[in-house]
Amino acid sequence: MADGPFNASLIGFGYWGPNLARNISSSPHYRLAYISDTSSERLDAARRSYQSAECVSDPSVALSDPDIDIVFISTPVGSHRELALAAIRNGKHVLVEKPLALAASSAAELVTLADANGVLLAVDHTPVFTGAVRKLRELVSTGEIGDLRYFDSMRSNLGLVQPDINVLWDLAIHDLSILQFVTEKRPVSVSASGIAHSPSIHESTAYLTLFYEDDFIAHVGTSWMSPVKVRRALIGGTRRMVVYDDIEPGEKIQVYDSGVDKPSGVEASHQTLVQYRTGDMFAPPLETKEALVLLMDHLASCIRGQETLLIPGRTGVEIVEILEAANVSLSNRGSPVSISSFSE
Repeated sequence: MADGPFNASLIGFGYWGPNLARNISSSPHYRLAYISDTSSERLDAARRSYQSAECVSDPSVALSDPDIDIVFISTPVGSHRELALAAIRNGKHVLVEKPLALAASSAAELVTLADANGVLLAVDHTPVFTGAVRKLRELVSTGEIGDLRYFDSMRSNLGLVQPDINVLWDLAIHDLSILQFVTEKRPVSVSASGIAHSPSIHESTAYLTLFYEDDFIAHVGTSWMSPVKVRRALIGGTRRMVVYDDIEPGEKIQVYDSGVDKPSGVEASHQTLVQYRTGDMFAPPLETKEALVLLMDHLASCIRGQETLLIPGRTGVEIVEILEAANVSLSNRGSPVSISSFSE
């Protein structure tokens, strides 16, 4: 394999595929060699936009070409396992659209095979490459926020109801990837509740609570039935509180010098009131480069052995494990469910 540009195949040119194609073709690290899709209409659109790429309806052609270095998979989740298995068996590096697979066992199978074949397996959790989320990680890792206490988010919009997965697998998965990336904490159990609204046969509004071994807690609300698009999270620590609003065009991250302190001393043990601390707010400067551009750069560096994957297949497995446990909880009206672990 050359140092680059790397020959790339894109499987799937539906909702997310055109974004990947645009960034693959504009990156100096790749050459978009194939675009594959089962829809003739979408293939025609791909041919018009990317005349140098070979557009094929049969993905096996794009997966088996010995000159291909990396395969980008952006298809419905039910096809992820088979397509990724074929790419890995052919010695290709792979980036799979989220979620990695419909079952944790299938996701773990992909990780094991990729390790055995010496290829990279990454999951396209794009939000972790945004300037706002990278700043959140910095605020947490440097201790600026203090010890983490809670994460509370809402992610909603009207439409884009998915036929094969519920709203947690479609929307909450973004917040789960942000949680894993920013906090580096792994939940031990989850509780989920939700309801299906027509025309979806799956839950279209759902709420997920994640429990951890320490006193940190996370809550994620999701809905396909909201009249407005919401992408907002609150993160609380012992030193600072943070508001992250991805819809906000200007100050996406606002850090507040606010908190709740317990009175100290012997006399304080008999007091029932707490001390509220309010202070200034500041909005730190953020990286403005498009997240997918940063993702493409990062992948190329990882292929060359210059960086370690920020979104490896194992992270994808852990998130699918959480979502599987959430499905069990949903079917039991919110009863807490322990999370199994691929690493155990």
